[in-house]
Amino acid sequence: MTATDPALTALANGWAALYLLYGRIEAHIERALQSEHDLSVREYSLLDVLSRQHDGEGGHLQMKQVADAVVLSQSATTRLVTRLEDRGLLARYLCPTDRRGIYTDVTHDGLTLLEQARPTNDTALREALDEAAKNPELAPLVHAVKAINPPPTSTHTHP
Repeated sequence: MTATDPALTALANGWAALYLLYGRIEAHIERALQSEHDLSVREYSLLDVLSRQHDGEGGHLQMKQVADAVVLSQSATTRLVTRLEDRGLLARYLCPTDRRGIYTDVTHDGLTLLEQARPTNDTALREALDEAAKNPELAPLVHAVKAINPPPTSTHTHP
């Protein structure tokens, strides 16, 4: 295969469209979260991931798992955790079964901010997807994103 192979060109074009869609969505959500809640997309994502922890088996995430979930390096994730901890939105504690392990939990203030920011995030995401769907190159990707977890359909019948 050569660099001008049509299959490779199509693949590169698909990747470029996906990257463009991602960038537009992230920028739109970033503006909304910053202006309404003084949160970045990464901060929101971190709060969201950590808020889903539970006390059951495997319910608390190690820093590498958190970093993977928010798509950052471990060092960048640690800096982000420190920043949110300094704002009183996160708290670190020692693992009760392994004193070498340090976990991070969302504080009450962090949960409150997350709940306030969630509708902003969801609205901005919907707006960004709706806008992107108007672009013929991005529309198929928008449809694919929406099809991943379609909203539940009602099974009720009305008389």
